[in-house]
Amino acid sequence: MAMSRLVGAEFGALFRSFEHTAFRLETLDRYHSPNETTAWFRDWLSTIREATAAGRRFTRVRVVGLPLSDYSRSGLFCSRYTNAAGEDIRYLERDRAESAGLPRRDYWLFDSRTLITMHFDDQENFLGGEVVDDPAEIVRYNYWRDAASHLAVRRDDFAASFL
Repeated sequence: MAMSRLVGAEFGALFRSFEHTAFRLETLDRYHSPNETTAWFRDWLSTIREATAAGRRFTRVRVVGLPLSDYSRSGLFCSRYTNAAGEDIRYLERDRAESAGLPRRDYWLFDSRTLITMHFDDQENFLGGEVVDDPAEIVRYNYWRDAASHLAVRRDDFAASFL
């Protein structure tokens, strides 16, 4: 059952308050993110470094179509910096994700218990994160996290084929 939609600082607080793990499944080939500036990216890298230094983990699986979109190719390049900061980013080809029954919906899962499904409009603008509190849904999204992580390949191995 949905409780609320998070945006801005309220959404951002999740990245500083989780205890152990933060996982993201990305499923779009493009995102419209005007706020993702160089300054934003530096702050994101600092957030990852601080979490990693405190023993917390960021992991992410990017589901990508082939051939890679320009956005995905750019993300692949930038992910070398986020991986170096401590985030474990992996890649999964869309055909494999679909064959495995993974959702075509972005989400964040914090500490395996706080589920935030991501909402975007038709132009890929982020509309907010929906807090999901249904235990059965949370279990299902944990399964999808595990399946995606198992099927995905390390960023460096994937990048060797495309960069």
